[in-house]
Amino acid sequence: MKNLFRTILCTLFLIAGNAHADALISDAWVRANAPGQSVGAAYMTLKSPQDSTLFHVESPSAGSVEIHSMTMENGIMKMRALETLPLEAGKPEKLAPGGFHLMLFDLKKPLKVGEKTTFTLSFKDKAGKVTHQDVMLPIKEAN
Repeated sequence: MKNLFRTILCTLFLIAGNAHADALISDAWVRANAPGQSVGAAYMTLKSPQDSTLFHVESPSAGSVEIHSMTMENGIMKMRALETLPLEAGKPEKLAPGGFHLMLFDLKKPLKVGEKTTFTLSFKDKAGKVTHQDVMLPIKEAN
């Protein structure tokens, strides 16, 4: 009985130590581009189980990937690079055309409809723990 109690206790400590769950990534896609274009854009919905921050994104398809916001002010579109994108626990954060999105710079080749490309998203929680998630996104025409 004492060994059983010890085993259960150790299991609970292991579970608690690995309590960080990955963010749920849905509706993810990359916009196809024309040959010769050196930039692209990716979109998705992120839902984190706890307060965290998306702080870095990379893809082998691009020289660099930046988190961007886009707003319209007095009929003028303004796009800004963001250092981070805060994610509130349980609240979906939509990255979509006309709003938050990922910009791909220095594309290695055109992004063609029907192909896929991978991304690594890096998150940091309030305790400072960093996690990385790999995701494969389909390349589609803009809707």
